[in-house]
Amino acid sequence: MNDYDRFPHLDEAGHARMVDVGAKAVTHRRALAEGSIRMDRKTLQAILDQRVEKGDVLAVARIAAVGGAKRTSDIVPLCHPLPLHGVTVEIEVLDELPGLRLTAETTTEARTGVEMEALCAVSAGLLAVYDMCKSMDRAMELGAVRLLEKDGGRSGMWRRREPDSRRHDGSTAS
Repeated sequence: MNDYDRFPHLDEAGHARMVDVGAKAVTHRRALAEGSIRMDRKTLQAILDQRVEKGDVLAVARIAAVGGAKRTSDIVPLCHPLPLHGVTVEIEVLDELPGLRLTAETTTEARTGVEMEALCAVSAGLLAVYDMCKSMDRAMELGAVRLLEKDGGRSGMWRRREPDSRRHDGSTAS
């Protein structure tokens, strides 16, 4: 097996390229990703009470997440632009962090998956929270941005075995 076979984003000369997915079947594709942001309790309370100067943090985070999913191919150089059929964003308060967990689900009918779109959605949503609250809490931490599930295509369904087995900082819980 040569590098070209192992690394489909490289051509025979070792140059980066976008993989040709034209021969793949169009199938329903779905991906689910999550990430979290840790913050001071006072910052979390200000978000919940809608006392952040820049506005409704959770609403802006949702909009940023949808925008992040839509702009994935602009951010990830070799990613195919996809016609997204849906982007769903959920935000959960995590008192134990304290902070927020943002989950994004992306769907399409395409020749390639939407995992990167779900991951970009989560990242963009969390970055929007940071941006809106940074004047109150520069020590906020983004963590554990990860794929939870993907479905569709040749490889079918994949699900993270233990979605809660990692702590916010990415280390394995003991």
